[in-house]
Amino acid sequence: MSMNSSRVARIQRETSESSIDLRIDLDGSGTSDISTSVPFFDHLLTAFAKHSLTDLTVRATGDIDIDVHHTVEDIGIALGRAIREALGTKEGISRYGDALVPLDEALAQAVVDISGRPYLVHGGEPAGFELHLIGGHFTGSMIRHVFEAIAYNAAMTVHIDVKSGRDPHHIAEAEFKALARAFRQAKSLDPLVSGVPSTKGTL
Repeated sequence: MSMNSSRVARIQRETSESSIDLRIDLDGSGTSDISTSVPFFDHLLTAFAKHSLTDLTVRATGDIDIDVHHTVEDIGIALGRAIREALGTKEGISRYGDALVPLDEALAQAVVDISGRPYLVHGGEPAGFELHLIGGHFTGSMIRHVFEAIAYNAAMTVHIDVKSGRDPHHIAEAEFKALARAFRQAKSLDPLVSGVPSTKGTL
């Protein structure tokens, strides 16, 4: 891939449960314009865009009167698909990235391999985190669902581990920021890399 090639993608996803229009630019500055109808998820996606230096626009509506689950998970699917499409042939990318990010008492680590092999290893969240309502509407269990949706649809190997934390808001945000920083490294174009960074010749 030429260092000047555009790495942009737009995904539109319509189901009986949600309507999503999502656009990314992997070589942006971290600007975002996000409206998902789920305020805490807006906050997390804004942080992901900012710290991964990915421009991100999301317009989404869904059956949040039932639960935020459908809308949040479908946005994760769309984001993963957009990442995979925008990466193109993956020529010239660094491929790997890792980050350790604190947020007050919370500390999260993320490692990303743009491998072409979807896999998620996720752990360390304290007992009961998955049941906690963050902001009164976003269940902690949704964090893992989103990571699964992104990793599997972007065809990335992702490891995320919570090292410490007490406040659910801080834990969730530290996880997203760690993923963002690791992805920022992995997607970056490295002028020393020739072709696809794999001995197989494809990712």
